[in-house]
This record gives sequence, C-alpha cells and structure tokens, in this order.
Amino acid sequence: MLSNLVIILFVLVLVAGVPALSFVTARRSEIRQIPRLSLYLSAVVSQWLLAGLGMLVVFLTSRSILAASFRSVSFFALIRWAAVVVAASLVGMSVSLLLERRGWWPAESELVHLLMPKTRQEKLWSVLVLAPTAAFCEEFLYRGYLLAQLGQWFHSVSWAWVASSVVFGLAHVYQGWGGMLRAALLGALLAYPVVRLGSLYPSIVAHGLIDALALVWLGPKFLPPRPAP
Repeated sequence: MLSNLVIILFVLVLVAGVPALSFVTARRSEIRQIPRLSLYLSAVVSQWLLAGLGMLVVFLTSRSILAASFRSVSFFALIRWAAVVVAASLVGMSVSLLLERRGWWPAESELVHLLMPKTRQEKLWSVLVLAPTAAFCEEFLYRGYLLAQLGQWFHSVSWAWVASSVVFGLAHVYQGWGGMLRAALLGALLAYPVVRLGSLYPSIVAHGLIDALALVWLGPKFLPPRPAP
C-alpha cells in the first residue's frame, strides 16, 4: 500500500509538478537578470535532484524497472540507433525552426533565447555538463521510469508511449507551444529504441548529442532573432 502511494506521488510530480514549476519559473521576471551560467547550474542541480529522487523511488518500490531500463546492448546497436535518432531529430528541429522563420510555427519563448550559450565557457558548459545531465536524467525519468510505470498501469506500451511523450512535452512549457510540441515529438522518437531494445543507452547517447548540437549550433544558426523590447 505504501509503495503504491509513493509511486503515485512521484508520477504526479512528473506529470503535474515539473510542468507547473517550469511554468512558474519561466514567468518570474527576475530570472532574466540571472547570469546564464547560474541558470545552467540551477538546471543541472534540479535535474540531478529529481533523478536522485526517482532512483530512490525505484529502489523502494520496484527495482525491476531499473534493471530493465539499463539492459546492455551491443556497441554496434548503440551507435546505429543513436545515429538514427539524432539524424531524425535534427531534421525535425531544423524544419520547425525554418517554419518558425516563416511564421508557420509558434515562436520560441524569450527564455529559450536567453538560454542559448554565447561565450566559449557557456558553450563548454552546454556540451560537457548541461547536455549530459539532461540526457541521463530525463531519459531515466521519462523513458525509463515513467514509460515503464505507465505501461504497467495502462497494460499498453502504445498508450504509455504516447502519455510519457506528452508529459515530456509539458515539462518544457517554458519553451512555449512550439517548444512543447517539439519536445513531445522528440520524446516519442527517443522512446522508440527503448521500446524496441528495452534499454536506455541509445536514447541517452542520442539525447546528449541532440541537446549539445541544438545549443551550440542549431539554435544559434537557425533560431530567429528575438524582437527588441
């Protein structure tokens, strides 16, 4: 009984708590005055705390989810699946950014522009700290824990796949409607290797590469300039 309550509470944190916190944080005016590296550090600490809480929940309730999520795969399968996911996601993000330039896709939020790295130090942080943190923590939370838990509740991998992707999109509410839709589609794409192989490793590698490329190359190159206030 207690373990079920712990599971329900943590799922509610992912489904409602994280999106609500993201929404409230994005609306705070003072966040625009915080140095970018401080924002990066805050995001890294928050994600590791949430992932650590998720690990604790898994150990207290169902360790089988952890074992299934980190099932080993061959190096060839890891590279092949990661490359396919990265290529597909970069094509999708490029298309959405080009559509945004033409006004056919919702504009990015102000916070997305603020998070784009400018200096060499910020780019190193993005590639070496921010992207790997998001890759491991978000894949474990959404494609590892939430996908498996919803699959048990729904008795359907397909519905769990859809629901976990939607929740992942909601967690990116600070990016605006376009960012949430793109994140949900990316979440669905990242879940595909997990469903097929039963392992998070290809998705973790792909997620890290996608975030690094989006932050230091794709975003700065294709993101429309932010209108002057």
